[in-house]
Amino acid sequence: MKPTLLVLAAGMGSRYGGLKQMDGLGPSGETIIDYSIYDAVQAGFGKVVYIVREYFREQMEQTVRQKYSSVKCLDGSPLEFQFVTQELDKIPEGFTLNPERQKPWGTAHAVLMAAQAIHEPFVVINGDDFYGKESFRIAGDWCRAHENSKGVYAIVGFEVDHTLSETGGVSRGICAYDAQNHLTDVVEHHNVMFDADGVLRGDNSITGERHELQPKDLCSMNMWCFTPDYFKASADIFVNFLQANINELKKEYYIPYAVDTMVKAGTAACDVLGTPSHWFGVTFKEDRPAVVAKFAQLAATGVYPTPLYEKR
Repeated sequence: MKPTLLVLAAGMGSRYGGLKQMDGLGPSGETIIDYSIYDAVQAGFGKVVYIVREYFREQMEQTVRQKYSSVKCLDGSPLEFQFVTQELDKIPEGFTLNPERQKPWGTAHAVLMAAQAIHEPFVVINGDDFYGKESFRIAGDWCRAHENSKGVYAIVGFEVDHTLSETGGVSRGICAYDAQNHLTDVVEHHNVMFDADGVLRGDNSITGERHELQPKDLCSMNMWCFTPDYFKASADIFVNFLQANINELKKEYYIPYAVDTMVKAGTAACDVLGTPSHWFGVTFKEDRPAVVAKFAQLAATGVYPTPLYEKR
């Protein structure tokens, strides 16, 4: 069984100032998604599904199919691609969209758009985040071990000190889990950084207080492992979400909310998988030079070839 990689690439890049999904950051113009797909193929994945917006779907699909036309899976078969769109009006029957709403319904809604495209265990990632080779290996192994499972999902947790920014505090969802490594909660912390006294702290979003964190605490960077039964479970929760929020202009249906609802209801368990990889990504234009430098270093030390793919 070859898992599928589901890439959330529908973000408009408003804070970044352009389409991050298309920005060449590697030594030979590679995008962050290029590296994720390279790592996924090496970890035994067989298909990539992109969630995009309709307005740039054609451009994205043309670029992707040309760039990866020669990429083979580990068994020698061609890497498969599929594109699905996320639009704000793609909601269940019986609901009337508020005409003033301008953006789609969040990451969990985006995942639901792929329900007809995925029939095997799959891994969800952000298109503008770098997760590292080990993370894809860990996620792929989990998927293969859960080919016939239902009601058990997983989150790949990154050590907090492997996700910090060089330019200031960041927001991170700190994972809480039990003795069986099952997720019990994700608590958002803001302004996470090493303070002047050398102690890692973050502002707890629930208490509002600044709490000490451990550098090796695991946090969510939106890398999830699901089996196909997740789609039906999440769709049911989305209906309840819309019943309460259909007239809201900015409320969004996020993956952590969907998983937390299932966990709290006892209908699903979520494994917490630690990874030694370092995460990095681009949110603002100011992040770009540091990311370019990191990819250059990874290429210079032989972690990745350059170019990643044959140019045709």
